[in-house]
Amino acid sequence: MDGTQRGRSIDLLKVSDDARFCSFHALVLAWCGLIIIFDGYDLAVAGIALPSIMRDLHVDATGAGMMVSSALFGAMCGAVLLGTLADRIGRRRAIALCVSLFSLFTAIAGLASNPLVFCIARFIAGLGIGGVMPAVVAQMTEYSPRKLKTTLVTVMFSGYSVGGMIAALLGKGLIESYGWQAVFYAAAAPVLVVPLILNYVPESIAYLVKHNRRQELSHICAKLDGTYVFRHDDEFVIGANRSAGATLRTLFSDGRAVSTFMFWIVFFMCLFMVYALSSWLAKLMASAGYSLGSALTFVVILNIGGMIGAIGGGMLADRMKIRSVLIFMFALAGASITLLGFKSSTPVLYILLCVAGASTIGTQIVVYAYAGQYYPLSVRSTGIGVGSGVGRVGAISAPVILGAVVGMQLPLHQNFLLMAIPAAIAMVAVAFIDRRPGSRSVADTSLDESSVQASNVR
Repeated sequence: MDGTQRGRSIDLLKVSDDARFCSFHALVLAWCGLIIIFDGYDLAVAGIALPSIMRDLHVDATGAGMMVSSALFGAMCGAVLLGTLADRIGRRRAIALCVSLFSLFTAIAGLASNPLVFCIARFIAGLGIGGVMPAVVAQMTEYSPRKLKTTLVTVMFSGYSVGGMIAALLGKGLIESYGWQAVFYAAAAPVLVVPLILNYVPESIAYLVKHNRRQELSHICAKLDGTYVFRHDDEFVIGANRSAGATLRTLFSDGRAVSTFMFWIVFFMCLFMVYALSSWLAKLMASAGYSLGSALTFVVILNIGGMIGAIGGGMLADRMKIRSVLIFMFALAGASITLLGFKSSTPVLYILLCVAGASTIGTQIVVYAYAGQYYPLSVRSTGIGVGSGVGRVGAISAPVILGAVVGMQLPLHQNFLLMAIPAAIAMVAVAFIDRRPGSRSVADTSLDESSVQASNVR
């Protein structure tokens, strides 16, 4: 903090970066993690119920792929529209809106008696599913201490895998006893938490500074810095980022154009793999001769791997070159997914599924964390939201393409090979992020200030 006799100019971004982990950070982490668990459940529920939906609604593999993709198309729109909206109306209200959308309309999809109604309900739910991700990533990144940014974001995002596991575990009992609709009805529960979100989730620092809400800012500052004592002449700022605007053009300014395109490619390829596995793993394993219960167990193992990959990848990214970590994880993804297509013993299959989850779901989360650090604070939600929105094209196309391939009844290994090809493309794209000599991104600055050499993100 800088003090003068006339008043103090307090850079809240610096206060947040320099803070030591405390109960306030744990609160932000708990709220953001819980919201991601809700989101993860809604993302996974269609893939969990897919075999039963195909049977009850008399849908073929291609039609089923379209039904799964309806939510993902909504998520693409939501990531761009609501991700950008969060920078304008405040993240707290944007998050509450998104949770309401995906909770209520996923439950409504359970009432559908035909594919069209199902698709419409899931599209609207998808708006919330896609919109909430960039908002909570930006929120966690903004409030995390500099040395723990990637770790805390990836720990938070491991909730995605927890949500997937809850969907699979509930699905094993609910689908057999009450039908596939029951797992969709259960998705309405998070709407009960919305009033608590509006009251207890901290607002974005950038939004509060923009609207000069000094009382809330002083309250947050006191929680981040135990030595802070409020003075009526305090002025709260967010450093060099305070004059930046949340526009699409800023994503390509200051030498960020190439890196922004590379991030879009990485998001596309990573989300293609994640949603190909999430949507079709249960069905492919069932068609390979496993029971529905066993196939859902595979989904649980995949998501356990996702948690391991998210937390482990985040810890590595805070200690090593984040680019090298991502390249290594994409290499594991390509190898493990390819090997899933060949007959293996049960223990080997479990290991491959765990590695595949770690290197797809987990890698996606590290990519979000990297993007969250890369873009300036004032356009962080916009940068993550647009990148995620472009990436959603991969998410949308994956169930449709895999549905067409499954409908062709090709050998099992060819289905998994198709899922693995994007890993190689993503590896190349990661290598070109911030490649130009002398370029400096927010990610570079964050890592340098925590005593990591600039070469870590070249």
